Amino acid sequence: MENPEVAVSSCSAHNDENLCSYRRHLSVSQEGLLEDQLRRKLKFFFMNPCEKFWARGRKPWKLGIQLLKIAMVTIQLVVFGLSNQMVVAFKEENTVAFKHLFLKGYMDRMDDTYAVYTQTDVYDQIFFAINQYLQLPNVSVGNHAYEKRGGEETALAVCQQFYKRGTICPGNDTFDIDPEIVTDCLYIEPVTPLDNTTVGKHNLNFTLDFHRLVTVQLMFNLKAINLQTVRHHELPDCYDFTLTIVFDNKAHSGRIKISLDNDIAIRECKDWHVSGSIQKNTHYMMIFDAFVILTCLASLILCTRSVVKGIRLQREFVSFFLYYYKKEVSLSDQMEFVNGWYILIMVSDVLTIVGSTLKMEIQAKSLTSYDVCSILLGTSTMLVWLGVIRYLGFFQKYNLLILTLRAALPNVMRFCCCAAMIYLGYCFCGWIVLGPYHVKFRSLNMVSECLFSLINGDDMFATFAKMQQKSYLVWLFSRIYLYSFISLFIYMVLSLFIALITDTYETVKHYQQDGFPETELQRFISQCKDLPNSGRYRLEDESSVSLFCCCNGPSEHT
Repeated sequence: MENPEVAVSSCSAHNDENLCSYRRHLSVSQEGLLEDQLRRKLKFFFMNPCEKFWARGRKPWKLGIQLLKIAMVTIQLVVFGLSNQMVVAFKEENTVAFKHLFLKGYMDRMDDTYAVYTQTDVYDQIFFAINQYLQLPNVSVGNHAYEKRGGEETALAVCQQFYKRGTICPGNDTFDIDPEIVTDCLYIEPVTPLDNTTVGKHNLNFTLDFHRLVTVQLMFNLKAINLQTVRHHELPDCYDFTLTIVFDNKAHSGRIKISLDNDIAIRECKDWHVSGSIQKNTHYMMIFDAFVILTCLASLILCTRSVVKGIRLQREFVSFFLYYYKKEVSLSDQMEFVNGWYILIMVSDVLTIVGSTLKMEIQAKSLTSYDVCSILLGTSTMLVWLGVIRYLGFFQKYNLLILTLRAALPNVMRFCCCAAMIYLGYCFCGWIVLGPYHVKFRSLNMVSECLFSLINGDDMFATFAKMQQKSYLVWLFSRIYLYSFISLFIYMVLSLFIALITDTYETVKHYQQDGFPETELQRFISQCKDLPNSGRYRLEDESSVSLFCCCNGPSEHT
């Protein structure tokens, strides 16, 4: 019999890749041989790693790399998380320290209620903060210092914003005001000597017109070094703190709220020297990160190769069906060749490579993008662990969750779209009606969080109890609103959602016992009865023929 490789060697590889046929006439036996080879290729493609090992002796490199990557990426994340935890703790503790230093009479957990109510208290708070800033080296127990620009220490800015013109007479119910905002700033150098016991309005020529006053802001910059990282064999970072103390009088309600905002920037220290083995430990961690990058590159290359091979085999199968059976392959069968797990692993590899590169730059003190690096490494680690589910899916007892999720996902998405319309309607209604009377409905974001908590049965009594009773009509509406929402979503929507997944679970469980419905692709592959250890899948037994690589139009078929 003529060799099939010779029989189709005249096909041109540059012709249409989807619609292919033969230029030469093939005998029935040759066509059957090619069809068996395609079935065998398809069956081998959909085997699990163990079956592929028995079929061709191929080592499960991707599985081994994924297991190695899980261990390495998790260790890398834990190490970075511990380092980042020190950064976060340093930021939070400095913010708390600044509130106690610059806000007179401040106590922990009183940010929402910290305010003043008299003019004397406003002046006392302002001059207390100014004096604390000027005396910072003597009062602070931290390593805080003034920011220097061009060799000079930066000044503290006291800026007040007020209406350009205004005459307000509440007793006569009259006012005359120009709503344009004017800003007036006063700058105080750190070298200015001030005595805390004698400072007053006359010292700085600073007065406030409370009838027109909108806000007062004290703005200044401080610097510090996070030395606690030295004990953990890491190089310290230098921190820039941009502090803003705001006296908010926008409401003109007789209550001026006071808040301190701390904008933090992490920078590389300009001149540093640390004795000991910190540099050596840093180099070891960078070598470990480089090994993680190489492992992820190997995983990315192997998964990309598998995806490309799957797409090529998909085109070959589609062309075969079109030529032999004059049928189009369904989209669901075509998507079987595109392995979503490989794409998930590829995305995790890219995120890990970028995140590891940023981590190395952070360790070398070239970058300080802790937040970006945390997002990249955290997401990549999550995807790496999710990717291992693919290999558990080869075992029937572990595959139930994956099959249920995949089967239920389309119906769940459609159900959620319908439920979201009802949910958004309640959000907008609650915000506009209950917002002025309930603290949990002041913004759309808070409304959504409150309603989502109610769906899960959290904080129900508090939501009812905190409703103000100033307006009986709104109070009555709130009861109807909350009772209807809870009844609708907990007793109907949530129950239907659970029933939808439960029904899919029972269907998948039934299919596992009695067999899943076969698609055309599965029926085609099932005609190949060769076992993995039969030796028929060895590469030397495979023909190097590339099926259907050539011209348009049907060839003669006998």
